[in-house]
Amino acid sequence: MEPRNVTGSNRSDVASTPTDTYNASSRDLLHYNFQSMEAYFSMPSSSDKGGSGQLAGEGKGAGDNTETANAISIVQRGNLKALETTLRRQWRMGQNIVLCWSSDQRGVLVIFVPHYFLGNYCADGEISAEESKANEAFIRELISGERRKTREDLFAISARLDVSPTFIKLDSALSEEPQVLEAVENVIKRYGLSYVENRAVILFDIVDFSLYTPFEQASQLNSLSYSMNSAYNKLLSQGIEINFARTTTGDGYYVWNRDFSPSANQDLFVFMLLVVADNTVAQVASKGHTVPVIRTGYHIAGHYELYQAEGVNPSVFSYIVGDVTIDLARMLDLAQPNQVLIGDFHCEPARWGSSTVKSISAVSAVTFVNACSRMLPALEGILLSGKSIDAISCSLTEGLDGDGELRPRRFRIVDKHGMSRCAYNLQIEIDLAGRKLSLGLDQKELPCRPATKPNDSHSEKSIEAAPSAEELFDDLAGMLKKTVTKTITED
Repeated sequence: MEPRNVTGSNRSDVASTPTDTYNASSRDLLHYNFQSMEAYFSMPSSSDKGGSGQLAGEGKGAGDNTETANAISIVQRGNLKALETTLRRQWRMGQNIVLCWSSDQRGVLVIFVPHYFLGNYCADGEISAEESKANEAFIRELISGERRKTREDLFAISARLDVSPTFIKLDSALSEEPQVLEAVENVIKRYGLSYVENRAVILFDIVDFSLYTPFEQASQLNSLSYSMNSAYNKLLSQGIEINFARTTTGDGYYVWNRDFSPSANQDLFVFMLLVVADNTVAQVASKGHTVPVIRTGYHIAGHYELYQAEGVNPSVFSYIVGDVTIDLARMLDLAQPNQVLIGDFHCEPARWGSSTVKSISAVSAVTFVNACSRMLPALEGILLSGKSIDAISCSLTEGLDGDGELRPRRFRIVDKHGMSRCAYNLQIEIDLAGRKLSLGLDQKELPCRPATKPNDSHSEKSIEAAPSAEELFDDLAGMLKKTVTKTITED
């Protein structure tokens, strides 16, 4: 199979005669004959940036970008700029997305598909439910982790999707240096869609946000943003660097760690504790409604990550959507002010520093929190509002089970759609220069198990008063609306 250029446009730099016509039902793409793309390239001699104002490697901090750029030769930087320039043109403001790539002696092979292609490919309209699930699993695996494929694997993917690869000619072959390959991976992901199987995400939600004036809303968002920046700097001073990203929900933020190191999820958990603590201290010192009252959720699950178009270029900031964001939003829907909820998840064994939870399988949320709690002494000495943290600890709220043993209390949350998910309540204790701070909700503020009602006898039911006409109409209206009462109860 010879590589051919794939695009959805009749630009002058590609062949104007398609060999096939794209059809959403058959999932075929426009297949254009390959032409030389020399006109695309303007190879720089020393520039670190492409036309979008960014070089590959967006997922790192500014310092990492500088070090990477300096380590890459001028020739390879030219290759990276040429690659990004061509990808941006073929991307066409989000019309097409990149799935994967492979090195070639003369350049790079990539697979482009229209933005709606993956949805059509996984749709079950013309295929069985089993085939649809298999296609979705294939796509998720394809856009997870490293996007580089061998030449053979790339053409196999091309055949399965029934699309042709696009060839991007470079002046020289790409180097196999790790920093170059990492830069290519990062720029490829900017023009594509990614899936992350398990990642920790925090949701900070401002209570009663819509009731405040626009000025108060702006002040509260700025205050919460400052708490995050402050927590980042405090952890950095302790040797813990979190490459955190955030996207606003309007009345709060989703926050995640771009890093995929073994300690990434644990680092984000500690980051959350400091943000909550900083916000609480700021509430005490503030006047008016300039500092928000928040409720917080922490969960680990899968999600998609994408870059949205800003004008003619993709944004340098990513957005996430998926199971983890949905679960967090539903968890906090019924959460109380100042409450901190932890999702009921399973994740990889926790690691931080020299400590490792000894497990060969995924660990529960309870084990995860216990492991993170043992690492908190590393935060002692950090200043909050000019006062030193002398001690800090956290734990899941416990209660007696049926066997009389203390176990973390798990709560079942039923959302407006009737779907349920479980979560735990987190309590945080901080000794701040001799002053005790208790964050989160304590036992008496949490819901209890619903009381078990005894079965009513037929005689008791027979003497109940008949419902009125108004009650019958209300019941009928409720049935027609298919409303579901949102609840949170102890599981």
